[in-house]
Amino acid sequence: MPKATPTCTLAPIDNCYIDLPGYGKVIMDNLPDLGDSKSASYSDTTVIGRSFPIKTFSHSENRAISWAMHLFVQRASDINTNLAIIRKLESLVYPRNTGPGPYSPPLIVKLKCGDLLSVGSPLCAVLKSYSVKFPTDVPWADDKLTPYKIDIDLSFEVVYSSNDLPGAERIVNSGG
Repeated sequence: MPKATPTCTLAPIDNCYIDLPGYGKVIMDNLPDLGDSKSASYSDTTVIGRSFPIKTFSHSENRAISWAMHLFVQRASDINTNLAIIRKLESLVYPRNTGPGPYSPPLIVKLKCGDLLSVGSPLCAVLKSYSVKFPTDVPWADDKLTPYKIDIDLSFEVVYSSNDLPGAERIVNSGG
């Protein structure tokens, strides 16, 4: 549970983070606004003489995780830290310049916030979109023109290896 330290700053929540390979973990110091959604797709099969079509399971859609994080300036050094976090997260929707070809796909990250998204191990996900808000109703740092509070809305899709696809039983038992 987030709590203030004796210095009145927010304490890190060690088991709530976004792990960026090569950049380390972005550990939350306040609870993010989380959302988790997934849907199933059914096809209609019509039958002569039946009032309604028969529903046939076709496939599941992608599992989407929305993660709204809030960055605060509590110390002067947080201004540069927050800007670095923003740039690292923004880079997750761009191809990388490494690898055997002209580019490599963006990084796969690991998401963890207690047992809300999955029990035990973090979820692997790709960032589909981000939106950064720089509110004008809070103080701004004069030198960098950076607000003391920044909101970032992130939309992830969970990815699995083909031999690790979850079924209903696994979701009930571990959430992912």
